[in-house]
Amino acid sequence: MTAVKNVLVSGASIAGPALAHWLGRRGVRAVVLEKAPARRTGGYAIDLRGKAVDVAERMGVLDGVRAAGTEIAGARMVGADGRTRAALGTGLIAPEDRDLEILRGDLVTLLHEAAPDAEYRYGDSITALEDRGDRVAVEFASGAAEDFDLVVGADGLHSHTRALAFGPERPFRRFLQSYVSIATVPNRLGLDREAVLFNTPGRVAALYHTPRAAGAKALLLHRTGTETDIDRRSPAEQRAHLREVFAGTGWETDRILADFEDTDDFYFDSVTQIRMPTWSKGRVVLLGDAGYCPSPMSGQGTSLALVGAYVLAEELAARDEPEAALTAYERRMRPYAEANQAIAAPGLDFIAPATGFAIKARNALLKSGPLLRLLSRFDSKLSRAAEAIDLDAR
Repeated sequence: MTAVKNVLVSGASIAGPALAHWLGRRGVRAVVLEKAPARRTGGYAIDLRGKAVDVAERMGVLDGVRAAGTEIAGARMVGADGRTRAALGTGLIAPEDRDLEILRGDLVTLLHEAAPDAEYRYGDSITALEDRGDRVAVEFASGAAEDFDLVVGADGLHSHTRALAFGPERPFRRFLQSYVSIATVPNRLGLDREAVLFNTPGRVAALYHTPRAAGAKALLLHRTGTETDIDRRSPAEQRAHLREVFAGTGWETDRILADFEDTDDFYFDSVTQIRMPTWSKGRVVLLGDAGYCPSPMSGQGTSLALVGAYVLAEELAARDEPEAALTAYERRMRPYAEANQAIAAPGLDFIAPATGFAIKARNALLKSGPLLRLLSRFDSKLSRAAEAIDLDAR
């Protein structure tokens, strides 16, 4: 039985509630802290692949994930005139029973429901941490203070918990030379359960529709050799930046830019990984994107969060000493995290080829024969990375 009985988890998106579920099963009190005023709903499509599907099944949420699937049946690559240049269907990259897609908000709801005993505190955040050896003293923005056996930073790419315990983000960032923006827009093309992508060199504009959400989701991504601070500027400046990059490039990009001016769920960030020499310091540990963000280009951030929560809870339950448990958690998870971080560059090359020739080559590949599709399906780097951990080997 674990010596850890009282855990503070910072972040109530995916990794945090998943960990709260596993801690609750073991009789551990989990306080899940979230700076947002309420549970976040909506959001874009995310994937559960490989071992994360097994974790979802062990949690008892797999049926819910399947029922809430986006139902997106495939994707088309189009030219500036809107005519299809290439297409792919679901199951091209991985077997469909090992590759599930769901809206972030739907998964968050399922995970919260799977952790009914957790104590959720919204509209608050950590302001100070003091590791006292046998516990961590925590001060909150609300003015409260409390001691915990363990503090888990599950608060995403720009983790505030990581900053308090390990220092500024900059040394741990690996910028993948691109920026991405996503928002909900009107479904002007009348899309029905499909995604449409338009490429110019180093840029992609995409629209996709799922019956799980109103309208359509729009994505704008562009590659750049120069990192700036645009991801930390105001939404108005970010929208202006997107206009500079995408205006007049063709297809639906100008209408997407106009729609981005009015949407209420505008998201903009750098495409960045987090790579750290260690994920724990004393009784503070990082989980999911906070410790090993693979970037959206890997498509594996959600899977890493779910599997990481499972492994961390297992190791805490198996050891009396928290520090030993955190070391074992990292030993098991690091190869899996690194394998999934390694597929981000191929993912970026696929969604946003850097040259016109590369765009044509990608489209030609997608139009090639059944044998190549079969090889891509069962021997891809993504499939191997998604399965690259044994959940039962301790």
